[in-house]
Parts: sequence; C-alpha cells; structure tokens
Amino acid sequence: MEIWDALYQGIWIALQPHNLGLAVIGVVVGLFVGALPGLGSVNGVAILLPFTFVINSMTADPASPMIFLAAIYYGAMYGGAISSITLGIPGASTAVATTFDGRPMALKGDADRALVTAAIASFIGGTVATVFFTGFAPFLSSVALDFGNPEIFALMLLAFATFIGLGGDDIPKTLFSICFGLLLATVGFDQISGEPRLVFMNEREQTALLTTLGVADAEASVPFFDSVGWFSRGIQFLVLAIGVYGIGEMIWTINASRYKITMTETQISFMRIMRGIVGMKDAWKGTTIGSLLGFFVGILPAAGATPGSLMSYGVTKMTSRNPKSYGQGNPDGVAAPEAANNSASTGAMLPMMTLGIPGSPTTAVLLAGMVIWGLEPGPRLFEDRPEFVWPLIGSFYISNIIAVLVNLAFIPLFLWVLRMPFTILAPVIFVLSIVGTYAAYDNMFDVWLMVLFGIGAYLLRILDYPLAPAVLAVVLGATAEEKLRQALLLSDGNFEVFYNPFFDRDGKGQEWWIAPVTTWIAIILIAMPIILWLFRKVRGQHNEA
Repeated sequence: MEIWDALYQGIWIALQPHNLGLAVIGVVVGLFVGALPGLGSVNGVAILLPFTFVINSMTADPASPMIFLAAIYYGAMYGGAISSITLGIPGASTAVATTFDGRPMALKGDADRALVTAAIASFIGGTVATVFFTGFAPFLSSVALDFGNPEIFALMLLAFATFIGLGGDDIPKTLFSICFGLLLATVGFDQISGEPRLVFMNEREQTALLTTLGVADAEASVPFFDSVGWFSRGIQFLVLAIGVYGIGEMIWTINASRYKITMTETQISFMRIMRGIVGMKDAWKGTTIGSLLGFFVGILPAAGATPGSLMSYGVTKMTSRNPKSYGQGNPDGVAAPEAANNSASTGAMLPMMTLGIPGSPTTAVLLAGMVIWGLEPGPRLFEDRPEFVWPLIGSFYISNIIAVLVNLAFIPLFLWVLRMPFTILAPVIFVLSIVGTYAAYDNMFDVWLMVLFGIGAYLLRILDYPLAPAVLAVVLGATAEEKLRQALLLSDGNFEVFYNPFFDRDGKGQEWWIAPVTTWIAIILIAMPIILWLFRKVRGQHNEA
C-alpha cells in the first residue's frame, strides 16, 4: 500500500492550484505545438525549457517545472493527430501512422469520429501506461536493462516484418519501398566509422568549390554547407514526412479533383461527438494493442513513440479479419497508433527516471532539465526525492484527463479547417509545409528537398507503390543499422547472436532468449506471404485435379 499512498499524496500535490494551472497551460500549448507540422513534442519542450527557470523561481515546489514540461509532452502527443486527420500532414513523426486511416476518414466526412477516436484512444493508452508505470516501475526497469543491441535490432526487424502487409498483396513493391527507405536512411555520415555516405561531394571537391567561391575561412565552410545541403546531415525525417503526406497528398488531391472545387463534408454536434465516443467499441482491438505494445516499446532505450505507433498499426492490421480496410478509413487504424504514441510517451519516462537513460528524444530534453535542476535520475531517485517523483506521476493522470477534455472541446475548431474550400486549403497546406520544414531545421535546402519528396511520393503513388513502408524504413533504418553493427562487433561478426538462444555472448555461459525469439517471429512473418502463396497454389492444383 506504500506505493498507492505515495501516489495519493502525489496527486494531491499535483492538484494544487499552481500545479494544476501549469498542467492546463502546458496541455493547451502542447496541443497546438503538436498540431503544427514540423514542430512536435521535442521542439515544444526544448523551446519552453528556459521558461521553467521562471516557474522554479516563482514556486517552491520542485516538481512544478517538470509538471509543466510533462504536460506539454502529453498535449503534443494528442495534438499530432489533429493535422494528420484534418490536413493529412503529420504534426510529428509520432503521428505518421495516424494519417494512414485518419485522413481517409476525414475525406469521407467522418473527421469528427476520427478526432474523437484519436482523443479517446490517446486517453486510454496514456492511462494504461501510467497505471503500469505506477505499479510495475521496478520490474519493468529491470526488463529494459536486458535489452542490448541484439534485442533492439530484433525488435526493429519485427517492425519491418509486421509492416510487410502494408503493401497489400504486391509484396515486391512493398519490399522495394522498404529498401528505398533504408537507402535514404544511410545518407549522411556513418555512425560507426564517421565516413560520409551518399553526400555527393568529397573533401577535395568541397575545398575546390569553397576556393572558387572565395570562402577562405574554414569555419565558414560549416554554415555554408549546411545552407547548401549536400546531404551531409542525412535525410531529416520530418522533411520526408511533410513532403510525402503534405505536398504529395496535396498534388494527388488536386489531380484527382480535376479542377472541381470541392469541400470536405463534415458536421459537428454534441450528438455526433457522443456517437463517436460510443463508436469506440469498434476500435477496441487497436486501442488495446496500441496501449500495451506502445508502453513496452516506449520503455526500451532510444525507441520512443514513433516505432511504437508504427508497430502497433502493423500488428493491428496483421491481426485484423479485414486487413484491406486499413488505409481506407478504419477506426482501428486511428486508435492503434494514437493509443501507442501516448502509451509510449509515458513508457519512455520510465528508463529516464529509473535508469537515467532517455527513452525518446523528448525525454532526453526532459533529462537535461532534471540535471539542470539538481536532480539525479537513476534507481535512487524514487527513494531520495519522493517529493519530486510522486507529484510528477500524479500529474500524468491529471494531464491525461485535461488533454482529452481540451481535445474534445476543440473538435469544432479543428473541423472548421475542413469546411474551407480546397482552393483555399491547398495553398494553406503548401505554406504550412514550407513554414513547418523551415522552422524545424532553419535550412532552405531541406525545404526544396521536402518539395522534391512530395513530387516523388506523388509519382510513386501513381505507380501504385506503397509509401508507408518507406517512411517506416527511414524512421527505423538508422537505429537498426547501428544496433546490427554494434551487435556484430560485440559477437565478433557471429550472426548466431540473433537467432541462437544458447549463444554465449558475454563469456559467462548465460543464455539470451529475447533476441532469438523475436528474430524467429520476424522471420516467420516475413516468410508468411510466400507460405500462403505456395499453399494457395497447391490447393488450386488440387482443386483442378
């Protein structure tokens, strides 16, 4: 009962007027930050981190600054679905999977249902994760410690395996899409050796060009090449995501409408919102899978909410009786990633607070804030600073309730966007895409690259190539490559570390079963289309005979 008594005290402190006010402000700010293309929780938390010094000076509560930042984090997780559904542009990488079915629902006139589904699923996912966080923090932190490089790579392989189904029955096009995404993920500097890859300019050519342009100062070359690009910083994910789902979707819609001025038909009323809440019974599977899988992916160091949302969407589609309905406006396709990214955002807090290891880019910023305030994240944090830990955990429950209420209350405002004629909406989307990309990276080269990706996505869509597997590969490709190579370095190049549970990788004779089991499940899923094809062929020959 000690845990629940401490939680009760923490919730009481979090409900104090100053903490409650900070939670409300943080959620509202995070909601709009998450809805703006190109920003997201990382940018919002990082931008507002200095403001916490003002909060810390105004309140004597050590948890108040962290409650404010955590509320921004929660609000941004909710807000990412808004632009994904209303505009077809993911507000952040965590909301990419929401676009797959959220946007088709909006185009069918069910935007209100999609937004309600996203809000309720986010609330359920966040609540389930917070309960897990509260009750099982010590156990789950020990499980996270067992995940080394082989385990994380096996998990990435499983994500690719589950997303094979995104290409429908055309497996070759799906594999091409994944390989193309992996190729884009390799652009930039090698994470192990530091060698440039696919940057299209070597050092001698850089020096010659700088000399020709009269740039003699060596320090001036860094901002110069940042502005020109040359892919030295790699392919930024938001550049790809905004290009594919912003510019590409806009061009596709313009081509499909053929000069017809169309408006998205949508209505809003209290009864429609209530019907959307009642209709959550049709999205229970996606919500359940997203809540559970998202949390356990979120607690893995360096995983975060994006892989969790993509994997949850893939698993939900794979286990569905009608997988072809996904991508056409299936409510489960909205519920799964939204429940997952909110669940994973809470799960990512666990390794940050118990191990001092950030579970996502946003928690890395939060970790920096904790260190600035003199807190030392780690196993002793719960014992040494309970006056900080439990009010923060209590604020998770409160922020989650505030976020779902604010989100539902603002649905009429979100739907107002859809009532605009497309002749007005298309330029707005184009401008938001450009502004969002430039605001995220402060680089015009990335803006032009985003437009190029949009045109490329439109051409691939005309040729009926699936785009989601490529986006997944860009998200997970860099992490998968890094973990694969580090695992092979530790095992002296022996691939048994991935598939043999009896392989002795630490010299102590200890068996490691997590990576092999995960790898074999992924192999079975990858081989499943071939097995089904052979089965159908043999059955067809048998019927002919």
